[in-house]
Amino acid sequence: MDADSSAEPREVPVDWEALEDAFENNAPEVHSYLHVDTGEVLRVVDGIADPEMHTRIASDANYMRIDPVSSREQYRWMERFIPMVEEGELQDRLTRAIDGKGAFRRFKDVLMSYGPERERWFAFRSERLRVFMEAWLTAHRLRPISRSLVPPPQDAPSTQPISQDQLTGRRVRSADTLRRHLHDLAETLGTRDLEKVTAFAEFVKARRAARSFVHRHDAARTPNGEEESVPSSGHKD
Repeated sequence: MDADSSAEPREVPVDWEALEDAFENNAPEVHSYLHVDTGEVLRVVDGIADPEMHTRIASDANYMRIDPVSSREQYRWMERFIPMVEEGELQDRLTRAIDGKGAFRRFKDVLMSYGPERERWFAFRSERLRVFMEAWLTAHRLRPISRSLVPPPQDAPSTQPISQDQLTGRRVRSADTLRRHLHDLAETLGTRDLEKVTAFAEFVKARRAARSFVHRHDAARTPNGEEESVPSSGHKD
């Protein structure tokens, strides 16, 4: 789908959280698409999705491929964040963590034990992802609107959008079902494993809270065109 510079921006009920995930994930085997009618983000993973899905998506003008933020740019975000950390020891640990291959994983692992700074990092990163997302939407003549403002369709479309479950073969499970499953799993784990699971759950909770904060307090922004040197050691894990 090509943007027409002479046309009015097209309103899209964007799912910001899903779009943020798509812009963040630049693994070569993952391909993300925005459905410009529904605002849903579709993720196609090579080796898992039906290869014919690529053809179907490519032939549907309602799908727009999402170009994720490069690993080098995301590496620079870590570099910018570290000087903002007030605790000297944590600064040193983060500086060592981003040196060499595996930088992204080590950076996250260090922050796992520092709740307030971890939340600050998520908010910091979400703000920068938001700048890239808004610039991308603007460049493609798309105007995000609240999903709550979109009326339900009166008639079923001739071609239904592809669901994520169609790609993965998963059945939709309710939140209650997932909670029960998690509880059953927890009953089988020892203390050390439970500590790991709890730490990861807190990590996910902090990430969601930071996203919500940014989305509630976001203002109209445009990219400032800032350019910095690209580190040779920055690679996405």
